[in-house]
Amino acid sequence: MGIRDMFGKKNTIEKLSLRELQAEEIRLKNRLERLKKDINQIEKKKKQLFQEGIGADKLKKKMLAQEIKGLDMEQKLKLKDFTTAQRQYTLVKNLIIVKKYEKELKKTGLWEKLNSVEPEELEQALIKINLDGKEFDEMVEGLNRVFEMEVAEFEESEDETERELMKAWGQVEAGEADVEEVADKVVSIDRKLEEDEEL
Repeated sequence: MGIRDMFGKKNTIEKLSLRELQAEEIRLKNRLERLKKDINQIEKKKKQLFQEGIGADKLKKKMLAQEIKGLDMEQKLKLKDFTTAQRQYTLVKNLIIVKKYEKELKKTGLWEKLNSVEPEELEQALIKINLDGKEFDEMVEGLNRVFEMEVAEFEESEDETERELMKAWGQVEAGEADVEEVADKVVSIDRKLEEDEEL
């Protein structure tokens, strides 16, 4: 079951089942683990190809650069999937916490607010915060604050991969740089994954 299925047109937070949310949480956690594994395997392959380019002729380097660029594109798509799944996972975890505090939230009046918000708005709000491990008062404060916040999206800019690779190979071959250091810098995907690992 996807997030959109849970938030049907007329579906409110009231109608969401805790059991379904918990099943979705497990499904998403497994998906995140699979994607992380795939991303790391592509990373390994890119580093291996980079190593092959050291000392190779220009044609071989061009071929390797194309292969690395292809893998880079695949890795970016997987990272995009990972980020989407991470957002969904955060949403589901927060929904589970909100559902567990349903009675208390009804007493504060915040439940009515949550229930009356459009599903898309509620989804955006619950993606922006982390309620996990928060005390009830902190959770209420976080929920109230998030409704006033605005989402700031950013797009990753395209880089000149081939030029960077050629420069890096040149540095290694000239003895100006360490292979591992350069491979990590040029071939490695954004370290964002390590930050996201705290599932």
